[in-house]
Amino acid sequence: MNRSTIWHPFTQHALEPPMRRIVSTEGAYLFDEDGKRILDAISSWWVITHGHRHPAIMEAIRTATETYDQIIFAEFSHGPAEKLAKGLIEVAPAGLRHVFYSDSGSTSVEVALKMALGYFHNWGEFRDRIVVMEHGYHGDTIGTMSTGERGVFNAAYEPLLFGVDRLAFPEAGQEQRTLDRFETFCRSGRVAALLIEPLVLGAGGMKMYGAGVLAGLKEITERHGSLLIADEVMTGWGRTGTMFACEQSNITPDILCTSKGLTGGALPLAATLCTGAIFDAHLSTDRRKTFFHSSSYTANPIACAAAVANLEIWRSEPVLERIENLAGLHRQNLERFHGDRRFAAIRQIGTIAALELAVPAGGYLAEVGPRMRQLFRERALLIRPLGNVIYLMPPYCVTAEELGCAYDAIDEVASIVLGKV
Repeated sequence: MNRSTIWHPFTQHALEPPMRRIVSTEGAYLFDEDGKRILDAISSWWVITHGHRHPAIMEAIRTATETYDQIIFAEFSHGPAEKLAKGLIEVAPAGLRHVFYSDSGSTSVEVALKMALGYFHNWGEFRDRIVVMEHGYHGDTIGTMSTGERGVFNAAYEPLLFGVDRLAFPEAGQEQRTLDRFETFCRSGRVAALLIEPLVLGAGGMKMYGAGVLAGLKEITERHGSLLIADEVMTGWGRTGTMFACEQSNITPDILCTSKGLTGGALPLAATLCTGAIFDAHLSTDRRKTFFHSSSYTANPIACAAAVANLEIWRSEPVLERIENLAGLHRQNLERFHGDRRFAAIRQIGTIAALELAVPAGGYLAEVGPRMRQLFRERALLIRPLGNVIYLMPPYCVTAEELGCAYDAIDEVASIVLGKV
């Protein structure tokens, strides 16, 4: 077989077999070139919410292609973008007033960082520090790598990265340490913003913390005049049980980043929402205060149309009921592993469940990760452990039987990897 010339993401091609081609998708499944049906238990990297090829989203895309392709967004607007922006403001935490479009989760965070720094610059206040949480991940562009966890992923690019201040992850019982550390950073008067994944650190290992911590961090930003940027790229669109994770802390961030489930996962699109104060800091007859950011495909009309259809699904279908049901199924299935010495740190929030295989060498590069992934694929499951951390984040259309099969496979694969059978 001739190898493809494609360079795949997060793939060591010297160790991986040739990629299987997917020929179609439907509901919770991918179908490969051999006709195998594969349960997409991680929503194709967390983007698919309602299921693959939801009819309403596909129809919206087809209809939009009859009218639109890309339109320059610096000099014009269009209906899908206007309708989507209005809908986003309606479903977002109260107080967010403006929407800036981009292409991906990474770019939505880059936009947020520039908004925060521009806000203080335009008011003539010197604030140059960004605070983040250890184990965080915000993307793979230069700014987002700078704010994410440092390690093997970005060691080669260190000369390009800027420094940030880091908070310890708020482990259970040590939450106050994180809050106190943030307070100390803020006392310097130089903190422009705290950038944080609310309630769940995704790529960092599905690490979960309480809503009270997020509320406490927000209160500190308010007292010190700093901004809070909520990276809801993964946590948004129902993943944690509510539309946005911030809702569970009863807070409104100053800036909110969203992508992935924004279009139901069908097309790439991102949005950065902000308060009126941040927009107003860039609103001036002085052109030097312009928000200088763009991408060629800003507010692609076809992607916006898909996102508008996604919003309508949330309005017209019982999405929150499906999410609640899925969360209940996770709880039921996880019960079998409580007290099981093969696993540690069993946890769940909303539609996200995670547990750690008890091995001597953990972490993202743990050798058990690729081995488990291979065994899951042999069982027609798309599950990509983060090292020894096994997690499930399926689309909301998954059935009890399908999810049960995934948990059965976790049980079986754990025993194989640990040499118990």
